[in-house]
Amino acid sequence: MQLHLSAAGYEVHAAADAIAGGYLVLRTPPDLIICDVNMPHMDGFEFIAALKSDKSIPNIPVIFLTSFDEGDYRGKELGVVGYLTKPVRADRLLALVAQHVAGGAHPIG
Repeated sequence: MQLHLSAAGYEVHAAADAIAGGYLVLRTPPDLIICDVNMPHMDGFEFIAALKSDKSIPNIPVIFLTSFDEGDYRGKELGVVGYLTKPVRADRLLALVAQHVAGGAHPIG
C-alpha cells in the first residue's frame, strides 16, 4: 500500500502499531488514516475510538483495512469513511483515498 500511495504522489507515514501511530497523529495530524483492524497492543477499533475521544486531535477521515465482517458495523459507530479488504487492490485503494484527500496529502498507511 505504501508503494502505491507514494507512487501516486501521497506522503505516507507508516506505523508498526497503534502506539507508534498515536505518536505520529499527535505530532502531525494527517489528512487521512488507513488503519488495520488487527494490530498489536490494541485493535483498530480501540485505536480510532481513543483518537476520536481526544478533543485536541482534529476529525480525521479513517479507512479501515480489514478482513473481518465486523469492520462495517463497528466502523460505522466510529464514523469510518471506508473499508479496504485484504488483499488490497491498488485501484480500490487509490480511488478510496482520492475521495477523502485533496492534493498534497499526508496519509498514514
